This record gives sequence, C-alpha cells and structure tokens, in this order.
Amino acid sequence: MKSYLIVGIVFLVIVAFLAANKKLRETLKNIYKIEELRKRVGYTLLLLLVYRLGCFVVIPGINPNLLGEGSALASQMDNNSLLGLLNVFSGGAFANAAIFALGVMPYITASIIIQLLGIMIPYFQKMQKEGESGRRKMNQWTRFLTIGVLLLQGPAYMANLYNQLPQEAFVYGSTFMFTAYSTVILIAGTMFIMWLGEKITDKGIGNGVSLIIMIGIVARLPHALLAEVNARFNTSNGSLIMIIVELVLLFLVFMATIAVVQAVRKVPVQYAKRIVGNKQYGGVRQYIPLKMNAANVMPIIFAQALMFIPMLFQNVAPGFAGAFADMTGVWYNITLAVLVVAFTYFYTAIIINPQMMADDMKRNGGFIPGVKPGKATVTYIDNIMTRITLPGSIFLAIVSVLPALAMKFLNVQQSFAYFYGGTSLLIMVGVVLDTLKQIESHLLMRHYDGLMKTGRIQGRY
Repeated sequence: MKSYLIVGIVFLVIVAFLAANKKLRETLKNIYKIEELRKRVGYTLLLLLVYRLGCFVVIPGINPNLLGEGSALASQMDNNSLLGLLNVFSGGAFANAAIFALGVMPYITASIIIQLLGIMIPYFQKMQKEGESGRRKMNQWTRFLTIGVLLLQGPAYMANLYNQLPQEAFVYGSTFMFTAYSTVILIAGTMFIMWLGEKITDKGIGNGVSLIIMIGIVARLPHALLAEVNARFNTSNGSLIMIIVELVLLFLVFMATIAVVQAVRKVPVQYAKRIVGNKQYGGVRQYIPLKMNAANVMPIIFAQALMFIPMLFQNVAPGFAGAFADMTGVWYNITLAVLVVAFTYFYTAIIINPQMMADDMKRNGGFIPGVKPGKATVTYIDNIMTRITLPGSIFLAIVSVLPALAMKFLNVQQSFAYFYGGTSLLIMVGVVLDTLKQIESHLLMRHYDGLMKTGRIQGRY
C-alpha cells in the first residue's frame, strides 16, 4: 500500500506542476484555437488510442486467463533482458500474446536492410535519387521485406509461447494450422501498426512510427516505477532515500540527453547584395544550424533492432543467442555501443548532404566567410559534421549502456532501468522534442508564441 501511495504522490506532483504552469496552459489554448493543429493533434491521439487498445487484444485461440502477471510468459520477460526490452517497445503486447505482439520492430529491421542496400546495390541507389516516386518504391520494397521478416519472427514467437504457456492455454492445441493461423494474425497486426504510423505522419503530428514506439514505452512507466518502489521497500537496499536518489539521477540524465539532442553548431553564411528594381536583396548574414545529433533517435532504433537478430538463432546456437540476450552482459553492451556510434554516422551521412547544401548556397549567392564556394565549402561542412557527430555519437553510446550500469551498481529493477537510460530514454526524448518542434512550427506560423520562452525548441531556428 505504501508503494502505491508513493507512486501516486510522484504523479500528482508532476500533474500539479504542469497545471500550475501558466505558459503551458496558454499554449494549450493556442493549440485549440488553430483548427488544423487541433484536428491533427486529435487525429494523432485517436490513432494512438486504437494502437493501445490493440495491445490488449489476445490472439484468438489463446486463453487470456493464463496470461498476465504471474504467468510463465511474464516471468520470462523479467528474466530475459532482451525479451523484456522488446516487451517495453511493444507496450506490453509481447507479454500479453496480443495481435500487436511483434510491434513495429520488424518494419524497423526491414528499413535498415533497405537503407543498407541503397549503399551497396545500384538499383536501390537509383531509386533513392528519383525523388518522390523513388521514395514510394523504396517504401513498397520495405513493406514486402517486413512481411518476409514477420514470416520468420511469427513462428518463432509462437514456438516461444508453446514453451512458456501450459498446454491448456491453447484452445485449438499447438498444431501447425494454429501456428500458421496465428502467424497470419501477427503479420496483419504489424502491418496495421505500420498503417497507423503512416496515417499519423501524413494527417497527424510527429513521426507516426516513432510516436507508436514511444507511447508503448511510456505506457510501461507506471508499472515499472511501482515495481521499483516495491523492490526497495521489500529489501534491505534502502527505501525512500534510494528512490529519491534514482529519480534525481534520472532527471539529470534527462537534462544531459536533451542538451546533447538540442546542441547546434551554427555555420555563418553571407549572402551577396543584389539590387532588383528599387529594392536591395541579400547582404545579410544567416546561419546554418548543424545539429550535434542530426540522426536523432534513429540510430538507437536501428541498433536495437539489430540486437534482436541473434534471438533468431536461439535453437541453432543457444550460446551465441544467450550472450546477446543478457542486457547486463559485456558483449551485449559493447556491441550496442558500437552499433549506436556506427549508425549515428551512417544516418547522418544519409540525411545531411554537404554537396547539396553547397550547391544551394552558390545558387542563391551565399558563401561561408573565409571559405571558397564549391568543393572547399563541401569539405568544410563535411569536416564540421564529422567533428560534431563524434562527441554526439559517443554520448549516445554511453547513454545506451546506462541501464546495465544502473542494474549493476544501483540494483535498479530491470523494468525501471529501461527508463533510467538507454534506448527507452533516447526514444522518449527524441520523439517528444521532434513532436514539440512540429507543434511549435504550426504556432509560430500563425503568430502565436511557441512552447518555450527561451526558444530552445528547434522550430525556432
């Protein structure tokens, strides 16, 4: 009872702080005044609600009474770090044997493969250069590949259910037909989530797939905090003091992550004077904001998606799969950190094109003071991006292994350690900031004040 009281007090303090923030209340009123923004926010919330409801719809043919807390499947989530993280990403659907159990991670895995093919295979390179039509073709290839990944992961998930749940949990028995039927349902569930994400991106606010992942993570926060409070009061490791220390450290990690995600290197650009008729154009100095973490949350999602691949070889090479299933293991954390650094550079190289930026500046009569237009400008921008991406990628790698450090040295419960740092924290911070940036851009276009008086949201630039 005491643990429930503490968790309730924490959330009441947060709600009271938000309610007392006059600036926030005014911003919410401004959002409601803008019809287009109001519809977009409402549409996004509605589709996210549909997703959350689907996380509790159990696969037909499985007895829901043998699932939930205390079941063998839930215990497996607690004992296996990688499966527990996958359960967090799916918003608990993985442990619920729901139709959305596999979530969007197969789509993320397929996206990684397609982007890698865009570097190695000329056919995909050509599609990347075809503009909007090429993007549609790439999306179609990604969907087909997602189905291929699901054809592997669906039966593997059902095999895990057969091993963890009692035989009476399966109404139709553990037959081949039920496995095929359930795999089709799991494929349909993931494809429906992809459709929800695309609709949110087109007609809602924010990146749909990232928002779906984030809402699944946030949905597990109350349960994780309650489990941590219970663990502290049931052991001799300290109670209220340790909980306060953990929350303070979590707050500091949040602040540091936000600072790095928002860090910008401003490159000055001078535009030549032009006289058109009786008016003068140009002759002013502007800035190109190059973000330290231009790739945002995508390297974390990509890296974590690849960390699920060893689970496919659990039956063939159990030792290899087990080494990468332990979130506190050395090999798991070293591999994750290296992948985060590599994908940060990889994704930054995809979304930041120095050649295009230099051509645009030259076309509009702009130049960087002290740097010749053309190839010298390309080299200058590329060197800056390489230098600022290095500390950003190292910081992301450090944060990605913080959950393992918290579990090792602070005895933090596994479910709460996911929020203490690592992938969950970076996804929440990155997605929230990206969504706030889009909301603020809508507000500023209509001459309303933004979300921050200090103008630190990127929409201000």
